[in-house]
Amino acid sequence: MIKPLLYGGLAVLGMASAMAKADSPASLMAQYAQQAGVPVSGLSASRGATLYRTEHPGRDGQAVSCAGCHTANPAQAGRSRVGKRIEPLAPAANPQRFTDAAKVEKWFRRNCQDVLQRECSAQEKGDFIAWLSQAR
Repeated sequence: MIKPLLYGGLAVLGMASAMAKADSPASLMAQYAQQAGVPVSGLSASRGATLYRTEHPGRDGQAVSCAGCHTANPAQAGRSRVGKRIEPLAPAANPQRFTDAAKVEKWFRRNCQDVLQRECSAQEKGDFIAWLSQAR
């Protein structure tokens, strides 16, 4: 009788611990601000919007931007180059966005390389999330 209660209690504690460690846009902004050596208040939503909308020369010479696949409104779903649906980027429209640091890093690495031909800086990542956190 005690073993099932003990194991059940440990499972609940494990879930609570995992939930307490869940990432959020705010926690990721704080991490990127710290990496960039600026306070969170030093992150700029307007720089994030500029990063999102600015076109850059792509690998094939065609102009590319984040908005090219994610749409001008990040609260709307977009389409990849091969036509696959991309869920909205804005956390207000997609609460799952920016809740897993490993996923966030994976997609920043991939998309920054595709659009900018380089990795994004910590400042750019923080600015980007700051802007998307305000998008409705």
